[in-house]
Parts: sequence; C-alpha cells; structure tokens
Amino acid sequence: MNKRKNAFYAQSGGVTAVINASAAGVIETARGKPDKIGKVYAVRNGIIGALTEDLIDTSKETAAAIRRLRHTPAGAFGSCRYKLKSIEESRRQYERLIEVFAAHDIGYFFYNGGGDSAHLPQSISALKKNEIPHSSDTHPQNGG
Repeated sequence: MNKRKNAFYAQSGGVTAVINASAAGVIETARGKPDKIGKVYAVRNGIIGALTEDLIDTSKETAAAIRRLRHTPAGAFGSCRYKLKSIEESRRQYERLIEVFAAHDIGYFFYNGGGDSAHLPQSISALKKNEIPHSSDTHPQNGG
C-alpha cells in the first residue's frame, strides 16, 4: 500500500499574479489527490525559506482563500533570486534541502520559476539518488 507523501511548493524569480495562479493550481490539484498527496507546504521567500525551513502549511487555508490566490497581485508566498551553485560548490545547502524534505515527509517538489530555476529540482533529484552530475549537466549555459 502506498503511503501518502506531502508536497513542497516554492517560487523563484519575479512575482506576479500569474505565479499566484500557478500556486493555487498546484494546491487545488494536490487537494484533489488525497490518496497520493497529504499536505502542501508553501515556502516563504523561495529557496531561502526552504533552507531556513520557513514553511506555510496550506492545509490550514480554506478552499476560498486558495481560490483568491488566482487574483492576488504580487507573490503571496514571496520569492527570491538566490541561485544555488553546483552540487560540488554548494553540497551542504543541497543536503539541507533533503533534510527539510525528510523532516516534512516530502515526496513532491514543485518549483515555480523561470528557466534559470530548472537546475535545482534536477540537482536535488540527482543528489538524492547519489548521482552527482557534473556542473555542465546542471547549468544549461555551460552546455548541459
């Protein structure tokens, strides 16, 4: 029997009403899958909030409050433009993220941001699987 896992939602980059609508979509979809997903934790201020374990348990919010996110200006959960470097350069920060995921039984990671954000979930996944990618694999600008 599969055990439900919790989800982790963070935002990166510029904040707009569109990013809030995406957050609402993630939270509402997760709530519609109670057999797979337990709680959705939204992170305050992007990856910095993840590293400091500054999480919001969205299960405490009403369905109406989550729907209102669709029309809320700016970024309801905050964001940052902080970018983790390669695993080789920032291993302790990646390991900290894995610790936070474990502490909150995270099985799903939704990271909403621009193209520059794409390397983070890939790097976390690789580290969790003990597959250390080369920096060129995690940084598209380096040919990966």
